[in-house]
Amino acid sequence: MPDVTFRQTPPAKHGTALDQLETPCLLLDEAKLRANVENLRARLVRLGVTFRPHLKTAKSLDVGRIAMTAPHGPAMVSTLREAEYFAEGGVRDLVYGVGIAPAKLDRVSAIRAQGADLALILDSLEQAEAVAAHARSLGDALPVLIEVDADGHRSGVAPADADLLVEIGRRLVAGGAGLRGVLFHAGDSYALHDPAALTAAAEAERMAAVTAAETLRAAGLPCPVVSVGSTPTARSARDLTGVTEVRAGVFMFGDLYQAGIGSVNPADIALSVLATVIGHQRSKGWIITDAGWMALSRDRGTAKQAVDQGYGVVCDLAGRPYPDLIVADANQEHGIIAVRRGSEATLPDLPIGARLRVLPNHACATGAQHDRYHVLDGTGRVSAVWPRINGW
Repeated sequence: MPDVTFRQTPPAKHGTALDQLETPCLLLDEAKLRANVENLRARLVRLGVTFRPHLKTAKSLDVGRIAMTAPHGPAMVSTLREAEYFAEGGVRDLVYGVGIAPAKLDRVSAIRAQGADLALILDSLEQAEAVAAHARSLGDALPVLIEVDADGHRSGVAPADADLLVEIGRRLVAGGAGLRGVLFHAGDSYALHDPAALTAAAEAERMAAVTAAETLRAAGLPCPVVSVGSTPTARSARDLTGVTEVRAGVFMFGDLYQAGIGSVNPADIALSVLATVIGHQRSKGWIITDAGWMALSRDRGTAKQAVDQGYGVVCDLAGRPYPDLIVADANQEHGIIAVRRGSEATLPDLPIGARLRVLPNHACATGAQHDRYHVLDGTGRVSAVWPRINGW
């Protein structure tokens, strides 16, 4: 058989201009990233809570070191692959923020055996019994946070089901696991956009979390950690009394969906995809690029918002949006750029080979299409290339 070698895109050199990069590729504005992190961190310091950045969007040690308050953490992850990666990089204080499946407990223990304090979340008696049995078999008091449903968005014990909450806690403690506290995620806040409604959602999340913690404590169970979090509520909370930590992740990059909610300023979006013009369909008012949904992702979350951003907002190389220019449609490797329907803006003159940048609808989904960040300095040139991971 012939020897087949797959070519990999070489990393960009420091100081590389954007018109020298191979496209499509992922760009990260380091100054905006750092400003977004510092703004939220300072806010949470004023509110008197610990910040636990969610690194599911970043999936990068380089970004994680900027987001975390210390090299060892704290941090949250969404996959065990992320937990392994960050633990290998020296992060010790981790929460695996997806309900635990019993088949994954051996992998959890392997990560913990390397020195990482990896905590789990769960919301059922079946999970609690599996974790307790695993803890007994290893003599390792696996730390657990009980997930409570903040607003009907996804998983968690119903806030009114105090009996189930207490029984889960009792089975964990009796079985030799470590009950560390309660965890909430106000996922329905992503459907809001009014500032007053977002503030109310943050307060409802806080009250539900404090009530759940008090329920456990009243039953004689430990609850040292009261954890809440989402980018919208983290940015909108006015009072976090009774809460010990706040989690957020997408805020550090920002995206068009969060801008539609009002939880980030569009000018603060740090992530974009660099693309090249490869064709025109002038009779249709289209510009064709080499960044389709494989580079941008299939996420169309803004279609449910007041302003539909298509597959992303189109900017010049300096990151300035063209008036009402969006990726109106996308195929696997083709992006179709057009002026927003109903707009009086004109299509810019972008010849074949011209470069442009696309702001993402959902930073997590767009980031997942790429294996590295091309990090931009203040001059708009590449100052570094940071690897990122994927997988479960």
